[in-house]
Amino acid sequence: MPSMTTRSTTKIKEEPVIEPEFEYMEEAKASAGETFTFKRSHFYAVVTVFAFTAGILLGYVIWGIESAGANTVVAGSNGGPVVEAPVEEQQQFVRYDIPSEGFYGIGPENAPITIVEFSDYQCPFCKRWHDEVYQPLLNEYPGKIRLVYRHLPLTSIHPDAFPAAEAAMCAGEQNAYWPFHEKLFSDDALGAVVYAQYAQELGLDLGAFETCITEHKYQEDIQSDLDFAVGLGVRSTPTFFINGLAVVGAQPLDVFKQVIDKELAGEIPQ
Repeated sequence: MPSMTTRSTTKIKEEPVIEPEFEYMEEAKASAGETFTFKRSHFYAVVTVFAFTAGILLGYVIWGIESAGANTVVAGSNGGPVVEAPVEEQQQFVRYDIPSEGFYGIGPENAPITIVEFSDYQCPFCKRWHDEVYQPLLNEYPGKIRLVYRHLPLTSIHPDAFPAAEAAMCAGEQNAYWPFHEKLFSDDALGAVVYAQYAQELGLDLGAFETCITEHKYQEDIQSDLDFAVGLGVRSTPTFFINGLAVVGAQPLDVFKQVIDKELAGEIPQ
């Protein structure tokens, strides 16, 4: 997997982080959310803040971390607990170098906007974003967006997420990654029987597909994606990086448009 270098003007704080809540994600208020634990030494300030003042949009894509105590949600990674806490607003931009080459992507390779999505096939918020925002976003900017998918299976709360990612990668071995990706997000049902059914519907070589899954051929690749995200400080699914600018959560189309329009206009510092 490609190595990662990061640039940040945000001082890392050795403090607990929060589970962001958005109006678009009402369900998050009734559940622990799609979160996982990672090392406190790896905390990077993350949250997206957008405000309208006198009719002029002030878009700040930041990563903020503040301290407090609350419930812990543990997911398949080493490190201390993740807790809820207030977010400190920091009016600055943080742009991260997120490798996108060598991963499955859709859209022109020379597109001016590259969106890297860290996601989980069993995450309901990831499915919601895919159902409601994914295609409208691509339609809004024809030829201008390349969307790259990277795996972040939250194994402690989504037991089917990692196997689903393996199945998608095995389908990709037969040039069917994106059709299989679409099928995984088309239904809540997951599992070996479902993956075999999708493979059959897509006309894949079932023997090769099942051998690939049984041998866990892409386990290390998926784990590498997960480790990269954890090391960076990503702690919610879905999390997106728009040319390196973080957008956290299943945000609506308008939020993505605000960032993309400013990025295309050259209004966000490089």
